[in-house]
Amino acid sequence: MTSRLSVLSMSTHRKRTKRPRPFVFAGAVFQGSAGRTAATAATLALAGAATAAATGPAQAAEPRRTPAQVTSEVDGLYRQAEAATQKYNGTKAEADRTRSSLHSLQDEAARTQDRLNTARDALGSVVSAQYRSGGLDPAMQAALSSDPDTYLESASVAERATSRNAQNVQRVRAELTQLGRLHAQADGRLSTLAAQQKELAARKAEINDKLTTARSLLDRLNAAERARYETASATGSATAARRPPGTPTPSALSAAAPGHTVAASAASASASAAPRAASAPAGRAAAAVAFAYRALGKPYVWGATGPNSFDCSGLTQAAWKAAGVSLPRTTYTQINAGKRVTRSQLAPGDLVFFYSGVSHVGLYIGDGKMIHAPHPGAPVRVAPIGEMPFAGATRPA
Repeated sequence: MTSRLSVLSMSTHRKRTKRPRPFVFAGAVFQGSAGRTAATAATLALAGAATAAATGPAQAAEPRRTPAQVTSEVDGLYRQAEAATQKYNGTKAEADRTRSSLHSLQDEAARTQDRLNTARDALGSVVSAQYRSGGLDPAMQAALSSDPDTYLESASVAERATSRNAQNVQRVRAELTQLGRLHAQADGRLSTLAAQQKELAARKAEINDKLTTARSLLDRLNAAERARYETASATGSATAARRPPGTPTPSALSAAAPGHTVAASAASASASAAPRAASAPAGRAAAAVAFAYRALGKPYVWGATGPNSFDCSGLTQAAWKAAGVSLPRTTYTQINAGKRVTRSQLAPGDLVFFYSGVSHVGLYIGDGKMIHAPHPGAPVRVAPIGEMPFAGATRPA
């Protein structure tokens, strides 16, 4: 009996004692409280890895650019924006010509329609008269006439009317043919204009995107770095580098003189830093150079041709227009407008071009210097032609 109770007691004791259930994670088995801790750690580790994999390298902190790297990248974006601006200007000039041609076609079509209406009216009058006369056989009309002589006279008039009728028919046909041709040409111009307008929108978006990126990069500079960049942009890097210690900056001049703008100060600084042309220009070149000097300090605005703002080719176009010479709109067309000259042959008034894509232009004023509209944030100023890669020069006729 005792042994039986002992066995039962031992059996009951074994039932109440429960072994901890093992944890299985990622193919590994974890036992006990230490197992729970290890499993939790493994879970957190894998979750962190999964999060890192999902977010990818895009969430990694971007290395901070140095001020020199920022300004270099901004200058590059401005050059790209200017190249896109020249393409925009070229497409806009083509669109303007297409629109003008379309208007001419529409005016001609309206005049043709008026002539067609007149011819139709004349033809309708003859047809109505014949209908009212009943279109009787000539022999019957002679037989019924009480005055044969009067009839013969009327027959002669009718013959002439029939001849005029044929002419009216020919006129109507000719005007219809002309009107159809004009409408077909107008439809073609409309299609061309729609394609040009689409390209203009794409160019505009490209320019604004690059300028927005440039502004966001400049926002990363601190106040002192931004001020240095803006001063260099306003006066020209070469001018700023040559400025003697203690020379007031355009910002200082602006603060010292109420109502004196930074742009006007930049114009004054540029004009004083650059000597006048070594040999005075003559004739039309003199007028173009004089216009460029009067434009100093005016802001750069892409697509602008004056009088209050300019882009680079807009400035040179306006300067030579003041001299009575019509230049095309873009840098890559202006370089072929006139006589090509070498760098050693440069004279005041010549157009000087830069970069391999001929995306920038200035007006040469002598002594190795030019007046140009550099880029957004940099007003029209004097600068050495050696500060950019020289691509060629031309002398407008």
